[in-house]
This record gives sequence, structure tokens and C-alpha cells, in this order.
Amino acid sequence: MTFAVIKTGGKQYIVTEGQTLTIEKLVHDTDKVVFDQVLLVANEKKASIGQPVVAGATVSATVLADGKADKKIVFRFKAKTRYHKKKGHRQPFTKVKIDKITA
Repeated sequence: MTFAVIKTGGKQYIVTEGQTLTIEKLVHDTDKVVFDQVLLVANEKKASIGQPVVAGATVSATVLADGKADKKIVFRFKAKTRYHKKKGHRQPFTKVKIDKITA
């Protein structure tokens, strides 16, 4: 089983082929995306560790959906001062399916 560690949206993800993943929103014009910031590629026999990225390694993926996550409530309250503030936030995301890992 081959797996890789990719960096996107300021976060790092461990991915394998065929995996469905929810990541930070990507700006894309087609339904195929390529991640070129691959930090590690490994299988049962060999591991390639990047300094900081593995040269020539890419991870191809198909975009399944774009959307927004469930609402998070941000509530601020200070006792005895009649201060309260309620605000909601929905984080945008992109759902991708990992197609191929090339080293």
C-alpha cells in the first residue's frame, strides 16, 4: 500500500489511493486537481522523504463537491455587564477523491 503526505490549505494530510478527503476550499476550474507539495511518499519497501518536498512527486485527485461545513456558533458573554454577542460561521470545503500517487 502506497501512501503520501501532502500539504494543502496550510495543513498536512496522509492520503492513499482511493481515499475520499475533505480539505480546505480549493480554487479550481476543472474537476481534476494535482497536489505538487508532497512531503513524503512511502510503500512497504521504500520511503522518500522530502527536504521540504519530494522532487517529481505528485498526487492526482478528482473534485467531488464544494460546500460549507456545519455552522459553528461563536458566543461571547461577559457577566454583569449586559454584554453578549452571537455569531455563526460556516467554513467552506472541497471534497476530493485521491486517484493516483506518483513518486
